Amino acid sequence: MPVNLPTTLLRSFVAIVDTGSMLNAAEQVFVTQSALSLQIKRLEELVQQALFTREGRRLVLTPAGEVLLDYARRVLSLHDEAVAAVSAGHFAGPVRVGMVQDFADTLLTGLLARFSELHPDSQIYARVAGTAELQTMLDRGQLDIILGYAAADDPAAIRIAPMGWYGEADLADQGVIPLAVLEKPCRFREAAIAGLDAAGRSWRIAVETPNLSTLRAAVEAGLGLTCRTHLFLPDAESLSAPSLPPLPKVACIVGKAGGLGQATARLAELATEVVRQL
Repeated sequence: MPVNLPTTLLRSFVAIVDTGSMLNAAEQVFVTQSALSLQIKRLEELVQQALFTREGRRLVLTPAGEVLLDYARRVLSLHDEAVAAVSAGHFAGPVRVGMVQDFADTLLTGLLARFSELHPDSQIYARVAGTAELQTMLDRGQLDIILGYAAADDPAAIRIAPMGWYGEADLADQGVIPLAVLEKPCRFREAAIAGLDAAGRSWRIAVETPNLSTLRAAVEAGLGLTCRTHLFLPDAESLSAPSLPPLPKVACIVGKAGGLGQATARLAELATEVVRQL
């Protein structure tokens, strides 16, 4: 009897090679590291060959692993092509979307809800994080679509938005301006500090948090000023105090992985339309 190699095992095998580690591969194929180890052990049992050796902390392909890798890529490519052809554009999930916190409320209740209605059998993996982390996950193949921020001159810009100061107006006249900021890395944190330094204004970090909702609560409580776009407090006007320095503009971007399925590509188009209207 011929040996059958399950595509799940082959996909995990390729993920380890492409991401460079068991940890990153586990995140990409949505299993635990222990489950991934068992999958590779099972694959090695099926082909009766060791596929990896360890060099320090690195996993290195054996000669048998090198041979299998080429075949695995071809098998998976043909498999995915067959699924796409048979489904004729129907969803074959999961779709993996990453977004900055500013977009989460709008996208989770609007865009992704609409997508779920169109594809009721879909599975959506939503990741909320900073743009730098999302871009890394996209590059590693862990996300299909990302929505985030970049410099105003970024060629991937979908929309250019002005940054503004938000908070209690009287805080702008203090000798040392209290700032409410997100943890590093944060484009808005850097813009606020750079602007104040250029204007010769003294400042201090009054509130630092990894969470946008906590930042919003701190600003509304009068604990500090912050630098964001209009999405931060949609019902509030940005401050126009002459004592505050001007701020740069920021680009809203949509990043996409290559080789998206028809349904996921359509979601990327819808996301682009939504970002343009934000």
